[in-house]
Amino acid sequence: MSGITSHVLDLMTGKPAAGVEVVLEHIDDKKGWHAVARATTDADGRVRDGFTKLHGPGRYRLTFATGAYFAARNVDCFHPEVTVVFEVRDDRAHHHVPLLLSPFGYSTYRGS
Repeated sequence: MSGITSHVLDLMTGKPAAGVEVVLEHIDDKKGWHAVARATTDADGRVRDGFTKLHGPGRYRLTFATGAYFAARNVDCFHPEVTVVFEVRDDRAHHHVPLLLSPFGYSTYRGS
């Protein structure tokens, strides 16, 4: 499978973060950053099929609407959004970008 997938885990509850809006962007020399796709995490905290069309190798970024996610749960947070920038060298390969999230911090890595 090619494309980009993601999942978000809420470390405060130890459960998947359902309902997080995620925007995928790509950068090019002419347009700068531009939105490629939008998705919302499912009940398992995952974006499975929303980011299947890539615009070739290059730099991409995922922006997670973490402030809105925590506000909907009446929880204060420090990061209103989390942006993860990464490089795609082989656009035929699968790229998985998980986000481990708490109200006052986050972590991410290249998943499988």
